[in-house]
Order: sequence, then structure tokens, then C-alpha cells
Amino acid sequence: MMTDTYSAFDGTTLLATGTRPETAAALHAAMANAAAGPLLLFRHQDGAVVDLDLRGSLAETLARLEAPAPAPARGRPKLGVVAREVTLLPRHWDWLATQPGGASVALRKLVDAARRDDAGERRQRRDAGYRFMAAIAGDLPGFEAASRALFAADKTGLSAAMSDWPAGIRAVLTAIAGDPA
Repeated sequence: MMTDTYSAFDGTTLLATGTRPETAAALHAAMANAAAGPLLLFRHQDGAVVDLDLRGSLAETLARLEAPAPAPARGRPKLGVVAREVTLLPRHWDWLATQPGGASVALRKLVDAARRDDAGERRQRRDAGYRFMAAIAGDLPGFEAASRALFAADKTGLSAAMSDWPAGIRAVLTAIAGDPA
């Protein structure tokens, strides 16, 4: 799945696809040129709309993007470990207790195996594609048919349903969701 890739839109018109600073610059320029539609920034990784503070100059906007995120306080931060609560049934805890390395090692192995599972990645890409599609194309003709085709992994149906959509939306949906088949 693409990471650190974003797409900026002015209404349904694709302005730019690239890194967050690149797309922020495109949005900033569109805002200065009295944009016709809502300015939206989408993260390809999950299809979510990203809030971006475009106030001030472009340099100020880019400086806000580079502000460091606060470091997590719990866990082993030097190793990237974050402690969180997990709720399991007693039979799950019993099974985890018998695994080599203990519960944490067994859970990490299970998560890694699930991440390697191709079906899981396809599902994540499909869900990200739907989030993007619902946010930007929810009012476009053929949205319902496109949604059904996306979830049915019907590449031909999806292509036909969004044939009248702007090329930028079709291209970004394909980049986010990948090949639905």
C-alpha cells in the first residue's frame, strides 16, 4: 500500500499527487487563486481526508507540517514499542501463556502474519478506496454502482460506473484501491 502519498483536490479537480508538502503547496496556491470548490487533501494509505492549516504564507504552512509529533510516554519508545490494553477471553490468555516467548511475542507474530495476508491488504485498500470515493464522489452519477462494483471486486463494473467521473478522481481511486479483482 502506498504510504506518504497524498492527493489534493479543488472540488473534483485533481491539483497534485505527491508528498504532503507538495500537495500542501498546490492547495495553498489554489486557495490564493480563489478556488472554485472545496479544497480537500486525501491520504492514499487510508483514503481519509486530512485536515491542513493553510493560514498564512506557504512557508508558514510548510513549517507547521514539519512540527514534530509528541513522543509516546508509555512502552519502550526507543524500540518503537507502545503499551496498550488488550482484552481477551480466558481461553485466549491460556493459549498465549503456552506460546514460546509469551503473549507479546505470540501476538506480534499473529499480527505480522495477518499483515502479510494478501486478502487483508486487498480489504484495507478497498476500504481506503471507498472512504476516498464516498468523500469526493458521493454525489456523482454512478456512485452507488461504483460502490457495489468496488466491494464485489468487479473491475469492469467499477470502470463502467465511474466512466463519466473526472479523470483525476478515477486515477486516484485506482491508486488507492488498486486492482479490485
